[in-house]
Amino acid sequence: VLQNLSQTPVLRELLKEAKMPGMTVKIESPELFMEPQLIKLDQPGPLTLAMYQFLTEMQETNKRVVTPKELFAQVCKKAIRFKGYQQQDSHELLRYLLDGMRAEE
Repeated sequence: VLQNLSQTPVLRELLKEAKMPGMTVKIESPELFMEPQLIKLDQPGPLTLAMYQFLTEMQETNKRVVTPKELFAQVCKKAIRFKGYQQQDSHELLRYLLDGMRAEE
């Protein structure tokens, strides 16, 4: 799941913009025939910052091993079911990760 997210350019760009508080992001959706939306971002939360840091590390070509230690710690704070390193489904991790980041908006 995290490798797939790291290869999502739109997500990486949004997180790069989101890490700067007070930034205004323009969201356009030609499929919905809506006018572009301007959204002013607040200070990102710890899960969002950990996700940004992790994706940045994944993109560095000189790193051989990247561990999502801080990101996982932040996910565990939002969803205690992940504590204890018991096996979980990847789609559950994705859901809790994205829901947690959305809750920090």
